[in-house]
Amino acid sequence: MLPVIKGRAAWIFTEPNFDIDLIVGVSNIKIKEIEILKSVCMKDYDSEFANKVKQGDLIIGGENFGYGHPHYPAFIALRALGISGVIAESFAPGFYRGETTNGFPLIECPNILRNVSRWDTLTLDWDHEVIKNENSGVSIKCLPIPQKTKEMVKHGGIINYLRSNRLSSNVSKNG
Repeated sequence: MLPVIKGRAAWIFTEPNFDIDLIVGVSNIKIKEIEILKSVCMKDYDSEFANKVKQGDLIIGGENFGYGHPHYPAFIALRALGISGVIAESFAPGFYRGETTNGFPLIECPNILRNVSRWDTLTLDWDHEVIKNENSGVSIKCLPIPQKTKEMVKHGGIINYLRSNRLSSNVSKNG
């Protein structure tokens, strides 16, 4: 089953081509310790971000979100703080492949920036591919979510996806 995506817009990156390394700071992209990553996460944007964010919150992004080298520390930190997904106008292809392979929900939703403010509560309807802003009542149509992306999210990443498909094919061969 796909995870429920309902959370507050914890931060909105409006700029196009946002480089995700800036979330933890370029000087911190080699750090592997989660607690340190959490402590530097979003410091340049909101020094209290780590104290404000809650489990299930979302990040909102502009066009080509995740541009640059797709380093993982920024999203390791965001996931550890409770961020459950990113809704953006569009994603950089390398970032999209990397994070969906990790099972992290990335939803492309043109016009999201015009229809959300920080801390608004958003809900994703996976079946109808619509984001609803619970504060304003506005519903925004997403781009079609590829079935493979849904499968990666459902299984929590490529390893579990492959295991599930291997087990399913073994059952049908032997069943």
